[in-house]
Amino acid sequence: MINSWRLAVGTLSALRWRPPTAVDREVAGRAMLLAPIAVLPLGVLVGLICWGGRELELAPFAIAFVAVGALALGSRALHLDGLSDVADGLTASYDSERSLEVMKGGTAGPAGAAALVLVLGIQAASLAAVLCTPRGPVVAGLLVCCSRAILSVTCARGVPGARVDGLAVTYVGTVERGAAVLTWVVVTVLCIGVLEWAGWPWWQGLVVTGVGLAVGAALTYRCVRRFGGVTGDVFGAAIEVTLAAMLLAAT
Repeated sequence: MINSWRLAVGTLSALRWRPPTAVDREVAGRAMLLAPIAVLPLGVLVGLICWGGRELELAPFAIAFVAVGALALGSRALHLDGLSDVADGLTASYDSERSLEVMKGGTAGPAGAAALVLVLGIQAASLAAVLCTPRGPVVAGLLVCCSRAILSVTCARGVPGARVDGLAVTYVGTVERGAAVLTWVVVTVLCIGVLEWAGWPWWQGLVVTGVGLAVGAALTYRCVRRFGGVTGDVFGAAIEVTLAAMLLAAT
């Protein structure tokens, strides 16, 4: 479990952490389940930026953009790179090999750039609306953490890998389906409880998690159909679109 924790923190954040002493599929699977907890410092960071900016009566949009930028830095922009590559791969060709080649190139094309603008714009605009609510900064930090639960879906048993090498190989199919379901049950209960505490209708927590799960799972399904499986880029893209969907649903 210690190795799984170290792997989750080291992979999903820019925090300096001891590397795991061993990494196998069992360690990787547990790391993906620990993802929402591993990024708690990033959730706290976003919440503090939102709270501080609001207390200083700064422009909500400016606060939101700073928070989104800090979140990107806190994850080394790794997920944004994945989002850009997946968008380019999905629009490059209907041939899976050609799409994977484009994704591996690493340069952002028109589709990748447009995807970054669109998804980050949705995140920032939605975050600006959320932080204006009484306990919005807490909700914002919570959703940052909960969005990482989509990794339990992208790494679920039965979801194939698109390549025989690369970052995703160690993680593909490492999460039991029952564990993935349980993860989202816990996330849903947590969101319902926190949003109700924040003065929002209890059902809005259900909507937020339902929309996030649906959008993240739909992207994963689309990538499996187009690429033949998932890659490390798909993991990052799923995180970013899930966060955008959850923040938008929270508005």
